[in-house]
Amino acid sequence: MPDYFGLVWTRLLAVLNYLGLRKQRPADAASADTARGDYGKTVARLHDDEREVGPLNAEETRRLRRIKLFGATGSVLILIGALGTGAVPVLQNPVAGMRVLSLPSRMFGTALALSIGGAITLVVAWLLLGRFAVGRFSVEVRHGRSPERRMSRRQADRTLMLWIAPIIVAPPLLSKDIYSYLAQSAIASRGMDPYSVSPVRGLGVDHILTRSVPNLWRDTPAPYGPFFLWIGEGITKVTGDNITAAIFLHRIVALIGVALIVWALPRLARRCGVSSVAALWLGAMNPLVILHLVGGIHNEALMLGLMLVGLELSFRAIYGAERLRRPGTLVPTRAGWLLIAGGAVLAASAMIKVTSMLALGFVGIALAMRWGATLPALRHAPVREWWGRSRWSVLMLSASAAFYVVVLGVVMMAISLGTGLGFGWTGTLSTGEIVRSWMSMPTLLSVTTGRIGVTLGLGEHTQAILEVARPIAQLVAALFIVRWMLATLGGRLHPLGALGVSMATVVLFFPFVQAWYLLWAVIPLAAWATGAWFRISTIAASAIIAIVVMPTSSNTSGVVLAQGLLAGVIMVAVLTALFFEDRAPRRRRRRTSAPDDDETPAGSASTRR
Repeated sequence: MPDYFGLVWTRLLAVLNYLGLRKQRPADAASADTARGDYGKTVARLHDDEREVGPLNAEETRRLRRIKLFGATGSVLILIGALGTGAVPVLQNPVAGMRVLSLPSRMFGTALALSIGGAITLVVAWLLLGRFAVGRFSVEVRHGRSPERRMSRRQADRTLMLWIAPIIVAPPLLSKDIYSYLAQSAIASRGMDPYSVSPVRGLGVDHILTRSVPNLWRDTPAPYGPFFLWIGEGITKVTGDNITAAIFLHRIVALIGVALIVWALPRLARRCGVSSVAALWLGAMNPLVILHLVGGIHNEALMLGLMLVGLELSFRAIYGAERLRRPGTLVPTRAGWLLIAGGAVLAASAMIKVTSMLALGFVGIALAMRWGATLPALRHAPVREWWGRSRWSVLMLSASAAFYVVVLGVVMMAISLGTGLGFGWTGTLSTGEIVRSWMSMPTLLSVTTGRIGVTLGLGEHTQAILEVARPIAQLVAALFIVRWMLATLGGRLHPLGALGVSMATVVLFFPFVQAWYLLWAVIPLAAWATGAWFRISTIAASAIIAIVVMPTSSNTSGVVLAQGLLAGVIMVAVLTALFFEDRAPRRRRRRTSAPDDDETPAGSASTRR
């Protein structure tokens, strides 16, 4: 009979050794304080410093210009198609009745083909642009090397603005969440509590704003933080029941969030030794940002923007040479005030969506490490020596945690009480769990298991399985996050990279996941992770999800969808030929301008050919 107890005990010891928690003294006693165990070894391989490279040559600049126009064409197609497939309001549709602008709404199949074709065109343009940001996928990206040249920051910014411009005036894309924002903000502006009053009960089922709210959310309270609802309340006071004006102002808020991302992401990337252009391309120029954060007008844009700004301000203070307080006093220096401001901005981000509160934990570890906290001092210590060796690290971790708890508490109190919305948001955080999203791993496994049970005649137990699987998944995610925190404390992971990995863990085990939730992890990791596995998988996931999530509804037939997809693919093929086919007139123009290429640097693409 096998010794099951011995086998379990051996496995347990192996786990404790792997985690570095087994009480034992290393063979070399002098290395006890520096041994870091296996925390974050694999994840640390995702990062490597990137070298700075020169600008594009003349030929590459011409290609870049062509790709920019190709992507802009995709955005224009999305705009036209959205007039028929966008999430237009039930009432107050601004293009209804217009002879030209309302034409796509009367030709849904054509509008769907334009929307799908535009999305594919935008994704293809983004992938082609990657050649001038992270390099060729089969050469530089695959082998983790830097390209010889990259586009400039100015070229990247202009490309992003050109691709976003048509989306700004488009109807909401791919989601009707904006109408929940409007209804919940209107409830708050009427002096009611949006965390206890649903749109149906607060505004009435026939109210102009309630009519556009999806049925799933009509009788549910607001799951968003008070800072976001306070912004929405201000918009409602300006626009009243004018849905078009309110949508436009909310899109302006989303654009502000994207602008904050564009400001902070390159700075964080340079801090981590990563190309700022590569980080911008993978993070801010990601098709999911354009289609979902700007097009879908989701509050993640502002949440992520504030989170990145808070991280940058905090890191400036923590990794700077200036003292945080004046000697002998508790009065902050300039760096100290910057640290406080960074923590306050992070706390404000959490008052939009609570997910970004996770950033405070990793910034807190960075601050404790500045004060001398280390992971090795907490490990491999005999019980009688543990406190003497670990006291300083424990005290500094406690002091850092206390500092950020105070900052978070003050900001939370100020926003919750100052806006008059109170603390009801703490009780509605799980409202979204009514959604059964296929992108959520615990939900997908639970629903699949439930369907198998029904097929086998065991009865419908899907909800019961969900109630068990989701908490277990959240517990597993919490354990992984603790591990990434320990890896950060051990100095193996940068706090930004550990935060990005933790966000990816949250998304993987979250009870409900939407397409744009992927950006919670992609955007911070874009400024730290350079590994081939990360970049290739992220590029593939972003491109696939941007195309797979289509502007369809439950009553869209398979035939219409197939026709739209086929027409969209043909449209992209034709556009690709028109934009990139090397026709004779273009060859003649290049030969005419050949003298201008004499200034091309040696080793350029044209010289190599």
